[in-house]
Amino acid sequence: MTTEPRESLVLETPAASPEQTHRHYLNKLSVETDVADVSYDMQHGLNDFRLIDVRSDKAYEECHIPGAINLPANRISAETTAAFSKNQVIVVYCWGPACNGGAKGAARLSGLGFQVKEMLGGIEYWRKEGNEVEGTLGHSACMIG
Repeated sequence: MTTEPRESLVLETPAASPEQTHRHYLNKLSVETDVADVSYDMQHGLNDFRLIDVRSDKAYEECHIPGAINLPANRISAETTAAFSKNQVIVVYCWGPACNGGAKGAARLSGLGFQVKEMLGGIEYWRKEGNEVEGTLGHSACMIG
C-alpha cells in the first residue's frame, strides 16, 4: 500500500500573526461573555450590567436567571428600550449554544446604540453549571425552546 503525501488541513491556511490573533480574541471577548463570568459577577455584587432574557414570555415565565428581565428579541425596539441607559452594558441570553436569539437580540440592541454582550451557553449552560433559576417551573422547565 502506497501512501500519498498529504497536506495539513490545519496548516493549509497560514496562522495569523500573534498581533492579529490577539486583536481577534480581544474583539471576540468585547461582544461575548460566558455563564461562569456572569454568575461570578452576580455572586460578588458586580452586576452593573442589565441582564436580558430574549426568549419568549412563556419560556421566561417558566424559568429564567434571577434578576433578568424579559424582552424577546423580536420585540426589541426604540420604544421597548426607551428606559434603558446607554451607559450600562447589556448582557443577553437565549436557550443555548444552538440558539441564535441572543445574537439577534444583541444585533438589535447594538443597532439602537447599546453596548451589548451575548452570554454564551444561554439558560441551558446556566442550569448545567448549577446556577439558581426562578420561574413557575424552575429547574424542571424544558431545556430547549
